[in-house]
Amino acid sequence: MAFSSSFRLNILLYLLAFSICCATQIQGARLHHRHDPLRQQKADQVTELPGQPPVSFKHYAGYVTVNHTHGRALFYWFFEATNNPQDKPLLLWLNGGPGCSSIGYGATEELGPFFPQNSTEPKLKFNPYTWNNAANLLFLESPVGVGFSYTNTSQDIEELDDKITAVDSYNFLINWFKRFPQYKSHDFYISGESYAGHYAPQLSELVFDRSKENHINLKGFMIGNAAIDDESDQKGLIDYAWDHAVISDRLYHDIQKECDFSQNISEQCNTLLEEYYNVYNIIDMYSLYTPMCLSNTSSSSSSSRQSHTIQGTPTLFSRADVRHKRPAGYDPCTSDYSYVYLNRPDVQKALHANVTKISYPWSHCNNNIFWNAPPSMLPVIGKLVAGGLRVWIYSGDTDGRIPVTSTRYALRKLGLKINEDWTPWYNKKQVGGWRVVYDGLMFVTIRGAGHEVPVFAPRQSLLLVEHFLANRKLPSKPF
Repeated sequence: MAFSSSFRLNILLYLLAFSICCATQIQGARLHHRHDPLRQQKADQVTELPGQPPVSFKHYAGYVTVNHTHGRALFYWFFEATNNPQDKPLLLWLNGGPGCSSIGYGATEELGPFFPQNSTEPKLKFNPYTWNNAANLLFLESPVGVGFSYTNTSQDIEELDDKITAVDSYNFLINWFKRFPQYKSHDFYISGESYAGHYAPQLSELVFDRSKENHINLKGFMIGNAAIDDESDQKGLIDYAWDHAVISDRLYHDIQKECDFSQNISEQCNTLLEEYYNVYNIIDMYSLYTPMCLSNTSSSSSSSRQSHTIQGTPTLFSRADVRHKRPAGYDPCTSDYSYVYLNRPDVQKALHANVTKISYPWSHCNNNIFWNAPPSMLPVIGKLVAGGLRVWIYSGDTDGRIPVTSTRYALRKLGLKINEDWTPWYNKKQVGGWRVVYDGLMFVTIRGAGHEVPVFAPRQSLLLVEHFLANRKLPSKPF
């Protein structure tokens, strides 16, 4: 049978239209799948983490793009609450540096549920004091260049500062809530330590200021051993060291005479500060009364600690290369174990990490990050206190890096009214520390804890976060 040319043309046009329609529907389906939260969550769920003990809660890990133009993506690890996650708040944890990993410190050594062990095979120990007993717990490696977080624009690493970090972290939250919309309505809190004394208030301020654009149910933030005011931090650093018999009378009085921490540091002051820092080659600045890690296997990558640079003065110290007997109940070499564990290819695959195959090993801190920062967070903290956010500041009282003395000097500058001054709180039958209740702010000390409070006082730290989230004062009597 012969068909006319017009008929054949109509058939071709019909087939072309049909193919375009199908292609559009397929592309639409693909886009739908790409933006389908349940599919994205399933893709991020961690199911075969090497050495993991069995648990009843789910956890997820992966990347969230925060800047498409530059190709910046931040890595996260999220743990649902151990019980009733649908009823628990969401807590974001940030570590400091600037340039140190919240996965390496917070998640795997301090307050997460799984701690790597010293073993030839991958082995994780469950932490009974994990903070996801109290909240849905989200860890973020920020800024880019830290841990597994990356950028496709190398110049980004040279231009990082507090503002860029806050904006990227804010964009992370917006996009993370799109992936996990079931948590968008939950009460949201931010917490962290060390240089997170900058990160947490600045991110809180950004969320607070943009609440009408993208509603995030932010209720408050809590920061520990936090860098919040340069002058106070530096003055307290020296006063604490002298008062705790770390430096001599002569060095202390020379620093007092030559150093004005409200101005640029003079050459003579820098020389004296170098002498001051030398003592921390032989004792742990971050925990004055516990042993240093003296393992033969300690590497510079895993031995870096969170720091807040004092106007060019070096603050990171290597560990001595000799063996030392470790005391029961505390292992100062935990960073070695997490360094080895997080560099295992099977671990990275399970965590959906290192997808770009970065050319360097994962490390706790990136010491090549350049940084500019405002000298004080007190104006931001004051603004957010006045805005009604819940603000708690805590301090492990054996930390020499950002000591309790520094925090007390800084809080004095805020000029808040004291409603309840220096009263003890209790951890069962023992004093857990002291507290000061300001008008709009809570200050808490944790007795016997160093810079990373959950490491040294795990039960007290869980008690702390439970009371912070519930907006209740810590126990005033033994229980």
